[in-house]
Amino acid sequence: MPAQRKNNGFSLVEMAIVLTIVALLLGGLLPTLSGQVEQRRVSETRKQLDEIQQALVGFAVINGRLPCPASSTNNGAESFASGGSASNGNCSNFYNGFVPAATLGLSATDSSGFAVDSWGNRIRYVVTLYSSMIPNVPNVFTTASGMSTVGISNLNPSSYSYLLVCSTSATINTSTPSCGASGTSFTVSPGVPVVIFSTGKNGGQGGASADETANLNGTRVFVTHDFVQNGFDDLVVWLSPNILINRMVAAGKLP
Repeated sequence: MPAQRKNNGFSLVEMAIVLTIVALLLGGLLPTLSGQVEQRRVSETRKQLDEIQQALVGFAVINGRLPCPASSTNNGAESFASGGSASNGNCSNFYNGFVPAATLGLSATDSSGFAVDSWGNRIRYVVTLYSSMIPNVPNVFTTASGMSTVGISNLNPSSYSYLLVCSTSATINTSTPSCGASGTSFTVSPGVPVVIFSTGKNGGQGGASADETANLNGTRVFVTHDFVQNGFDDLVVWLSPNILINRMVAAGKLP
């Protein structure tokens, strides 16, 4: 009788077992890889925010003022209000604008020239609207030579709060800025002149997160806390007046 041909292939059952094992391995691997990708994006965005902060300080040292935020329509350049200019510092979007990447000469921008985070969302930039009565200087921080004219002693007003950064939106007061009874302030009086933040992976569309809503409602009070908690994934940094003043003193721009 002729010898039977030996079958070296896989049976359907064996193939099914192999595919099941591969699927299980991939299923365990994908969440780990996804988490690593998100962690890298968070780290890259934090680095971007720090670089933007340093670029703002550099701009202030050179120009004697902070730039205005960019509006949503001016391709990443600082935006003045009608009749506004560096001579009066009147910005169009003090509390609801974007990083003026074109003005600062930053890279990592979208096709319209706006600075974007690692998720492709435009990075927000807020600068305090503070006018000194004595001497009479409007919009101190965004007016050319405004800070030097006012002087260091008047850059820490007791009667005006700059921007506040709180631990929760639960009891914040936006009309007379405060973090409220249950909130902790990360910023000592009078607050900070600049807040920069990324709206994270969800682009500020968390929906259920009142803390994210607080960061986009156009007031002087902002919120930050543990990352990805209660739908909150904003990344928030700020520039203290002491750092800004010290850098300008070192550069001979103050007092």
